Amino acid sequence: MLQIPTWSRVVTGLILFFGILIALPNALPQSVIAKFPHFLPTSTVTLGLDLQGGAELLLEVDFDQVFKEKIESLTGDIRVGLRKAHIGYRWLAPTSESVSIQILDAGRYADAKALLANLNGAVGGSLLGVGARDYDIIEQGSNVLVMKMTETYKTTTLNGILGQEIEVVRRRIDSLGTREPSIGRQGDDRIVVQIPGLFDTRRIEDSLNKTARMTFQMVDESASIEQAKKGIVPIGSELLPMDPSPGDPSDSIVVEKHVVVAGDRLESARQGNDQNNQADIEFTFDTVGAKEFGDATRENLGRRFAIVLDNRVISAPVIKGVILGGTGQITGNFTVQSATDLAGLLNAGALPASLKILSESIVGAEMGADQVKAGAWSALAGLLLVIAFMVARYGLFGLFANVALTLNIILLFAALTLFGATLTLPGIAGIVLTMGMAVDANVLIFERIREEARNGRSVMASIDVGFQRARATIFDANMTHLIASLILFQLGSGPVRGFAVTLGVGIITSFFTAVMVTRLIVVMWLKAARPRKLTL
Repeated sequence: MLQIPTWSRVVTGLILFFGILIALPNALPQSVIAKFPHFLPTSTVTLGLDLQGGAELLLEVDFDQVFKEKIESLTGDIRVGLRKAHIGYRWLAPTSESVSIQILDAGRYADAKALLANLNGAVGGSLLGVGARDYDIIEQGSNVLVMKMTETYKTTTLNGILGQEIEVVRRRIDSLGTREPSIGRQGDDRIVVQIPGLFDTRRIEDSLNKTARMTFQMVDESASIEQAKKGIVPIGSELLPMDPSPGDPSDSIVVEKHVVVAGDRLESARQGNDQNNQADIEFTFDTVGAKEFGDATRENLGRRFAIVLDNRVISAPVIKGVILGGTGQITGNFTVQSATDLAGLLNAGALPASLKILSESIVGAEMGADQVKAGAWSALAGLLLVIAFMVARYGLFGLFANVALTLNIILLFAALTLFGATLTLPGIAGIVLTMGMAVDANVLIFERIREEARNGRSVMASIDVGFQRARATIFDANMTHLIASLILFQLGSGPVRGFAVTLGVGIITSFFTAVMVTRLIVVMWLKAARPRKLTL
């Protein structure tokens, strides 16, 4: 019979209460929300780029540079390995994806081949797993060996770097204070960045144009800047441009290539102030970095060390004492804003590959407001038409269904708010579709009740059997719709995902309101009115 356990009533009531509480800020102006007590929820659904305006950037990852650096690194390893093994070679020729070597002594050819095999990924450094090889070793005759990247290694590298790029881009944009950016992959080498509410992209461009690869290297005090500018640089050192500072107006400096501490050892960085109240950057190394930094300062007292960012020296202070604890400061011609931005870049991490901005577009706030208005009117029109149809078709029961529909929309917005989802124009379309699906479940229930009443059952029996027999059909229909929305979310991107999110959440909330809320309302009406005849 129509008996609803007390625990079921309590759970349903709590879900509705908290759903209304969480969704309420979406219907109130910010001035009212600001006055809420701290214990009340104040979050709202974030509007997407198409609804509130903002910026969209299309970025391209420079994979050519990535592979070039890998080949250069491999070439250096081969050169060092051959020298240590005292194997002579006529030439060592790197290309975009391979390195060719001609061995002088045919008797050492097998030794050279074994050395290259040890340098390959099979030794344990492979991205492809144990026993896999990053490079194919090809014999071309005349004592020539070629190490060429495998296609599998190239694909794995591309996918791995693209994933890292997206994560670093996300952290960098978050550090600038923007809200709910949408960042996704497009094709094999491109990234789409959508930032709702942002109309000045200068800071974003500045942030993304920097690789933010930081290293700590010793300054080569024995080198002459004048000679270095003429191309005469000591072996193991390099000439780098330098940001001028009040104490050192130089525009370049010679530093040792050996990296004392790598930038990935940075644990945190933040904007601070030096003794002269000038903006600087305070940093902290992790445990390994702190030890390396402490050892470097102990062994090089009185020398200068260079802080290098993207092959440019931003500061070259003198080591005046041993620095233990892994903390330090970077001083220079920083403003508070530039120091804050640089600290954000360092915290976000270095980009494994440089990015190129291919296109940039701005969606105006007025256009976004017009689309919000159009979407709101379409949703309201759909809601009113559904309400009118249900009342005209089912009378009082149609009114019950409309109450459940209203609660369904409230729960839908509560879920979107709770999950931090972004509402787009296709998302509004998903909400309108959810309205129809929500009352569709009630239509199945009411038609089933009508059928049972025509078969001569009593009011109570018709309603009880109607709800029971319609439940399985409603579950099957909603499950197929939910599977479709999950597939759309998994395979789609951008607007398609926005539609899939609202549709999927709406399916779950509509099933709850149709099976639990409508049934609870009908049972409460039956106990209060005790009708002798069913008018449906």
